[in-house]
Amino acid sequence: MAYSLSQIRIFEAVAQYESYTRAAEKLYMTQPAVSMQIKQMEDESGLALFERQGKKMCLTPIGKEVLHYASRVLQAHNDMLGAMEELKGAKGGHLVVSVATTANYFVTQLLAEFSRQQQDINITLDVTNRHTLLDQLENHEPDMVIMGEPPKGHGLQSERLMANPLVVIAAPNHPLVGVERQLLLSDVLAERFIVREKGSGTRSAIERHLHKHNASCKNTLEMRSNETIKHAVEAGLGLGIVSLHTIQPELDSGRLVMLPVENFPIRRHWHVVMRKGKRLSPIAREFKRFVMSEAPRFVRNLAAT
Repeated sequence: MAYSLSQIRIFEAVAQYESYTRAAEKLYMTQPAVSMQIKQMEDESGLALFERQGKKMCLTPIGKEVLHYASRVLQAHNDMLGAMEELKGAKGGHLVVSVATTANYFVTQLLAEFSRQQQDINITLDVTNRHTLLDQLENHEPDMVIMGEPPKGHGLQSERLMANPLVVIAAPNHPLVGVERQLLLSDVLAERFIVREKGSGTRSAIERHLHKHNASCKNTLEMRSNETIKHAVEAGLGLGIVSLHTIQPELDSGRLVMLPVENFPIRRHWHVVMRKGKRLSPIAREFKRFVMSEAPRFVRNLAAT
């Protein structure tokens, strides 16, 4: 009973996305081909790896145990490729980076600059939510992740990258815009707020901050991305609390305004996160060095424009 790396990758993708269809999309395969490979693994092993729960394909207890080893196999393979690239002095390579949706704007700018400086480099960038980022780290998928503060433990190591302030935004015609004083938190929280869904890193940070000041948002609308929050605020549906790094174009064009509110901005930080003990390829090490040195400078230059 021998499984190929391709089958192991397919198994891991189905485990992550809980769907043959989504796994097939990510792997550029057809759904029947993915389903057939999983069935072959189950038939040859005599083990049920997945069970259908509604529309999801969920791991069985045996499947969860197999995933643990599958992730280690794929990580070892990636480490081997990295070591081989290092031994032959390769300058290019394949870089796999995942980022939180709120980091998308500045990370794509950094990746563009990095790719201009490198030769023969292939980049895979995934922009997704916090839950998926942690799943990807658990499965040893990306070289590194750029996100807010990661949870303690979980076999992760992180380095603080730079500040990530959360600010209150409004449409330019909102009644609170132009008030020539710092706004009281209680007055601002009387307004409707457009907020991220439960479980997002930004939402959790906002709730912790308001709880610290014995306050909360009473009237809210939930949105699943920062882009939709920005559009909703711009349309006048309410106020928002977002990362300053996601709204620079809107501030520059005057489509959004940052409000001066007491106890704001919320002080957060971006982090570069990896699995503990992960061996980075030469190109991944170079990108990490580039990000750690250039990201703070890039954001300072952005704020000055």
